[in-house]
Amino acid sequence: MFSLRPYRAQDAAAWDAVVGRSRNGNFLHRRGYMDYHADRFIDSSLVVERGSEIVAVFPASRRDNVVTSHGGLTYAGLITTHELRADSTLSVFEMLGEHYRQAAVDRLIYKAVPHIFHAYPSEEDLYALQRVGASLKRRDISSVVPLQHAVGFSEARRRAIRRARAMGVEVRRSDDLAGYHALLGEVLRRHEAVPTHSLSELELLCSRFPGQIALHEARQGDVLLAGALVYDFGRTVHTQYLAASEEGRRVDALSLLLGSLVTEAYADRSYLSFGISTEHEGTVLNSGLIAQKESFGARGVVHDIYEWEL
Repeated sequence: MFSLRPYRAQDAAAWDAVVGRSRNGNFLHRRGYMDYHADRFIDSSLVVERGSEIVAVFPASRRDNVVTSHGGLTYAGLITTHELRADSTLSVFEMLGEHYRQAAVDRLIYKAVPHIFHAYPSEEDLYALQRVGASLKRRDISSVVPLQHAVGFSEARRRAIRRARAMGVEVRRSDDLAGYHALLGEVLRRHEAVPTHSLSELELLCSRFPGQIALHEARQGDVLLAGALVYDFGRTVHTQYLAASEEGRRVDALSLLLGSLVTEAYADRSYLSFGISTEHEGTVLNSGLIAQKESFGARGVVHDIYEWEL
């Protein structure tokens, strides 16, 4: 028999252990990542137990009468181990609904984990969502390179990479987070935006997950031209932030950098994700942005968000 209850701070180690052996979780769902911005969100997470053992976790936050899985994460949903199967997942969703109804929650926003981030097939939750009457609220399209079966770069992208090399641009790993964050802030200001993470937050996360967060840079001598902050999930890696200076764009530094991620740094992995290219809750496609990603051989994988009226 399975049961669920609210997450407690003393569950942190057991929570992280479940994420570590889960079918669809990664370090984004560990408490050390989720809780770095705990001051911004009211935690409403749950744990699923069989007896006294936690076998699944549900990262969630609450705002007014709406629960989201999770407000501070791109995706989450029910993070499950092999112990939870199709029938038991249906039972867990019934318990989820009843728990939140009793807590006066009107609506659950469910950010499903895209399949490329699964370590093992894990879409029982999508079936359960259909069974409880949830509806697709939003669909974004992300660009992903299947690294072992990639179609290769476009000719224009190959020329750009050759041009960057000829200009003396070099790619390397780096720990200069301050320099990169300054460049990222400069780039985003042109679009009237700011980085999601402050420099201090990035430094904190990198200290907590030194093996999973890596900064790759393109430089000309000592001059920083472009950078990519990569989240390493194992079989899949994701470019969390990309930035290039004006001079970096002129010499195609980002092309060389991203090309090196695909063909060298992460060539032994299954997928490299460039992230979404949609705006206004998925209703607008940034055609120029997605075309750039497609020129590296990336193609579409959707990020789905469901709405469950309780």
